[in-house]
Amino acid sequence: MTPQPINKPKNIVALLAAGLFIVILSTTGCYYDKEEILYPQTVCDTANVTYSSSVLPILISNCTVCHGGNTPSAGIKLDTYADVKIQVTNGRLWGAVSQATSYSPMPKNAAKMSTCNLTKIKKWIDAGAPNN
Repeated sequence: MTPQPINKPKNIVALLAAGLFIVILSTTGCYYDKEEILYPQTVCDTANVTYSSSVLPILISNCTVCHGGNTPSAGIKLDTYADVKIQVTNGRLWGAVSQATSYSPMPKNAAKMSTCNLTKIKKWIDAGAPNN
């Protein structure tokens, strides 16, 4: 009579895999995160909106790369107050950044500006777009 092979290696591998699976589940199943740490809420300060401290930084970070310098896109310059005021007066600045119907949505090929940035721009425009 010839001895039969024992299938212990398969059983050991299965037990090890099951044990590893239980260890992984036990370390991730009860994971606790504090939402306020992971997703901090920033406050949108619109109390003192000014051109120089509120609107200009938004325009610099979102607009003047294309709409500034010697050859601005579509001939629209936004790198000086006088240039911005022209676009405010004709309604094109707000129409573009708010992505209103019939305006070319800006920033082009990018996500819409944050609600906070749009609120600051709108508040400044509604105050008469002063050079402050």
